Amino acid sequence: MRSTVPGHDAFATREPLRKARVRSLRWRPSPRRFLTQLVAWTVAPLAAVFTSLPAAEPPPTDAAALADWQAMRFGMFIHWGPVSLKGTEIGWSRGAGVPVKQYDLLYREFNPAKFSAAEWVAVAKAAGMKYLVFTSKHHDGFCLWDSRHTDYDIMSTPFKRDVLRELAEACRREGILFGLYYSICDWWHPDYPLGSPGGKSRKPAPHMDRYTAYLKGQVAELILNYGPLGVLWFDGEWEEPWDETRGRDLYTYCRTLQPSLLVNNRVSKARDGMAGTSKPGLFAGDFDTPEQQLGRFNLDRPWESCVSLCWQWAWSPGHGMKSLAECLRTLITCAGGDGNLLLNVGPMPDGRIEPRQVERLQEIGAWLATHGEAIYGTRGGPFKPGNWGASTRQGDTLYLHVFEWPVTDVLRLPPLPRNVLSSRVLTGGDLEVRQSNERLSLRVPAADRQPIATVIALKLDGSAMDIPPLRTARRSLAEGKAATASNTFPDRQVFAPANAVDGDETTRWAPAPGSSGAFLEVDLGEPTEFSQAVIQEWHDALGRVRDFQIAVFDGASWRKVQKGTLSGGRAEVRFNPVTARKVRLFIAHARVGFAIAEFELHP
Repeated sequence: MRSTVPGHDAFATREPLRKARVRSLRWRPSPRRFLTQLVAWTVAPLAAVFTSLPAAEPPPTDAAALADWQAMRFGMFIHWGPVSLKGTEIGWSRGAGVPVKQYDLLYREFNPAKFSAAEWVAVAKAAGMKYLVFTSKHHDGFCLWDSRHTDYDIMSTPFKRDVLRELAEACRREGILFGLYYSICDWWHPDYPLGSPGGKSRKPAPHMDRYTAYLKGQVAELILNYGPLGVLWFDGEWEEPWDETRGRDLYTYCRTLQPSLLVNNRVSKARDGMAGTSKPGLFAGDFDTPEQQLGRFNLDRPWESCVSLCWQWAWSPGHGMKSLAECLRTLITCAGGDGNLLLNVGPMPDGRIEPRQVERLQEIGAWLATHGEAIYGTRGGPFKPGNWGASTRQGDTLYLHVFEWPVTDVLRLPPLPRNVLSSRVLTGGDLEVRQSNERLSLRVPAADRQPIATVIALKLDGSAMDIPPLRTARRSLAEGKAATASNTFPDRQVFAPANAVDGDETTRWAPAPGSSGAFLEVDLGEPTEFSQAVIQEWHDALGRVRDFQIAVFDGASWRKVQKGTLSGGRAEVRFNPVTARKVRLFIAHARVGFAIAEFELHP
């Protein structure tokens, strides 16, 4: 049964979806602007004619634009709108926390008098961010620019200023690449089939082709009137009304309007959940988009992790904020995996970025002022990231970002196929480097280490760029085997049990919320002998696991073979050799919020 969407009658007399009149453009006309506006007004409506036709083969990615974007490594994401007046999550709280009718009328109170595009861009620049992506329209349908296709936009608020135009101009003045987020799904628009809360209701008379024409008309406005854009960041593609054909067509349309434009994989249904990786066989735009998690090491497919600085995307008073160490280690691990980081802030309803968030961003910028050579313009690897740290490289220089030093004080890594000619710690201090056919060993005295990351530069006798990826951990007998758990964080593949046996310390298994104990079970496929185990907590949850037990199934019952306590988030244990097919790691005692990055078994 279809249900109506409450709240739409609030706009019935205001003709919200198409202007009853053409407003003053509020800018001095010029031949170029007149031409681009004419294209936006005439080309976009024709899009509806082609939405039912097979999409043409999308044009190839602009390689130069992509390389420039990858070299930037660090950008600012901004989620903002009238919802900041309530302090709830943008889009998702419409009909869930805030009644639809109340949510849809928030624009009448939205008057961010302290908004300054110049200040926002200055904050991004001080943080060391090289590009900015702003939410032009989220799932709630509200538009933060002067759109001729709807009155549900910023010009209908008491503020009456085109935020996008001011922000685009400020970015260009300061040399910050400007990009825009645009939601494909629109729970407010009557032609889009699904509504709030969270796309779970259906509208009475939707018309997807007509909505697609509306979408294309707005996208044309954004590209032609506020561009050229660096990135067009789509979202909301996961819902049933959107399909791959529409996605390929939209991508081609965008690239036709601006050939150098980069478009993320959420233009189509190519995204594999929150992991953001592209599904095989589907068109996937120009780069992948892991959400609220670290992307996996990948030198072949560009990617960008989008992560919020606080608990939610939109501003909320008093929400927890990530520590400086979390922010920097996330940035370093992204760069070490050959990805970018898009770090989100949610400005307050008065238009300012919250002072404590500004302070954190300034701290990040201060770190980058000293260590930026090891981030900007680099590629990831060759050593794959792990709890020990990550590596980046540029030309003949290899950078090691060391998070955790072994108790032996010597970091041992796989051998390099190049000789180290010279070495230094970026912040100064003593460094000892030894090379052999078996390993690369490094030692920095405790007094010369940095608490978040000690960054070491190694100048090689040849290029660092052609060294193949190097694994920093032994291969576990459990790697890639079937894994289950007593419980798992619901509906999130990013927390699946398989992540604890995938050989990747940047992924994790996490139990259900509130769990202080749980077990992970691994099926080795056949009886296998082992006598060592390694348990590694996920790096953002270190120190939460206290006591653990390892047990094997003997055909009738589970038999304990070892127990212990984690120290510093890691345990390496040895025991008498056992042969078993099924093994369980019991987390007997832990603080809420624990997560296991890797559970390894070795002969």
